[in-house]
This record gives sequence, structure tokens and C-alpha cells, in this order.
Amino acid sequence: MKIDLRSDTITKPTPGMLDAMMHAEVGDDVYKEDPSVNKLEVHIAELFGMDSALYFPTGSMTNQAAIKIHTQPGEQLIADKYAHVYNYEGGGVSFNSGVSCKLIDGHRGMITADQVEEHINPPDFYHSPLTSLVCLENTTNKGGGACYDFREILKIRKVCDDNGLGFHLDGARLWNALVVTDESPKDYGAAFDTISVCLSKGLGAPMGSVLVGKQKFMDKAMRVRKVLGGGMRQVGFAAAAGLYGIEHHWQRMADDHKRAQELSIALNQHPDVAHVEPVETNILIFNLRPDADELQFIERLKAEDIHISALGKGKLRIVTHYDYTEAMHQHFLAFLKNA
Repeated sequence: MKIDLRSDTITKPTPGMLDAMMHAEVGDDVYKEDPSVNKLEVHIAELFGMDSALYFPTGSMTNQAAIKIHTQPGEQLIADKYAHVYNYEGGGVSFNSGVSCKLIDGHRGMITADQVEEHINPPDFYHSPLTSLVCLENTTNKGGGACYDFREILKIRKVCDDNGLGFHLDGARLWNALVVTDESPKDYGAAFDTISVCLSKGLGAPMGSVLVGKQKFMDKAMRVRKVLGGGMRQVGFAAAAGLYGIEHHWQRMADDHKRAQELSIALNQHPDVAHVEPVETNILIFNLRPDADELQFIERLKAEDIHISALGKGKLRIVTHYDYTEAMHQHFLAFLKNA
């Protein structure tokens, strides 16, 4: 059996999700006449206690739209050096919005309120870009699925308020964070101006992300989505999959987290592994020993039809997800134990 742990984006719709898609009521979403899209947007807006929400084809477009809504060309946003909006969105911050990034050396992709305050450019110093936005990511992708301490988020919110800055959350895997913390979606809705949430990772939908936010920002979202090419027609088939995922797949993410933790224990005992980063959710990052051959390690896995991601320099990544079954998990654990 093939075990694909490169990402949680590789999941395929379950029979129940396919049934929801096939029976979805649809219309033209560019005219805002798709009932399934409208239902999804209302549901997520209510879930987060936000004013409104807008469905996008991809997470990158959702984040890029938020950045464009919050900023003007020539301005600057603050983010961690691992931020997805900087590393994995094709340079869209500069291309789409004409904005630069001031990167902070945080901890596993997470930054503090003190760091944010320290990196705000003086607004009256016209030689430097005007700081206008702070972007956080929760959970952190490159940081190994780490979850922010919500108390720190609230401190950053105050810094943003005190300095007139927008506050956006790349919440692609926020669903995972909410499973392992005591926070609710409404807590996040109260803390941020805009939030992007992904439907095609742990929730298992084939596509789609949603931008949710305060109305004064969301009033601009429809036009920005159009400019970025994100207007879609009878997309309710896909939106129904996202709604099904929220209703049926969200809480079961705890299984993904448990399996990631068990893999972490097994890898810590593996002779080729030097270090395994702490595991909080479904992403596991580990480093091989300097004398271990990374290519050989990966090829041994491939020989067992086990596929993971190489991040370079002996750093590897595993992401557990809905399609990673218990049978697959036990097979992988046995392989690591006997390697």
C-alpha cells in the first residue's frame, strides 16, 4: 500500500463528501447566486463571529487578497521568517501588492508582541517603508505545526491597535490548532481583522479557502478576488465539500495529531535521526545525523512505498492526514522500529 505523507493536501474526498458534492445546489457565484457557496460563507462567518466571509479557490490567493486589502504599494508587512506568505506564495506580496516584508527571527515560525513592536518602522521616518500590517500563521507550516499561545496573540493585537496596524492570520491549519487548544473560532474572530482558513488540508476538501473578516475589510474583498482571477461560477460543488469537511472531519484531526506524536517517538529511537522537533499537531519535522545519507534514507522509505518531504540539509517532514489510515500507521511504525 502506498503511504503518502508529503502533505495533508493529497487527501481525496470521502464517499460522504462526494455525495454532498453531487447533491449540492449550485448557481453563479460571481453573481453571488450559488446557494452552497453562500451557505458555506455564512456558516464560517458565524463560526468565527465575523461580519462576512468570501470563498476563494486557493489559500495563497486568500492570503494575497487579505494583504492587498490591508496595504498600499510601497508599504511593509511584518511576519516571521518562516511565514507562508513570504516563502511559499511565489513572491505574491511584492507582485500583487507592491509590499515588502520585514522578517522576524521568531521561534518555530512564531513571533512575539515585543518583536513586532521592535520592528515597526517609525511612521514619520519617510526613508523607510510605512509599516501597515502584521501577518501571523497558525499553525506554522515551516515551524512544524506549532501552535501560538493565544495570550501572545492578544498582546500582538494590542501592539497593532496602538500603532494603527492591520492584523491578518494565515489560518490554513487553524482547524488543527483549535483541536488541541482551549480557544474557539470566535476567540480568533475577535482578535484578528481578517483570517484565511483552508478547506483542502485536514478537512479533506478537494479545493477552496475562505477569507473571513470585519466588514470594512471584506467590502474590498470581492473586487480584489476579481482582480486576482478568483471569480468562479457553479463552484457550489466544491463549497459543499468544504462544508461537509467542517461538519464531519474537523474533530477527527485529533487522530492525525496522535499518529504524528507516535511517529515522533519512533523516529527519536531511530539510529539515523539526530533530532525530532516537538509535535503539537499533524506536522512532524526531524533532522538526520550528519553522517546519515539523506538520499539513502528517503530511498529506503520509497522502497516500502512510503513518501515524505525533504526540506534540504538533512531536514525531513512528515504530515499526517485523513487518508493515512491506522493500518498504514502500524506498517510505518513497524518499518521504523526494524530499520
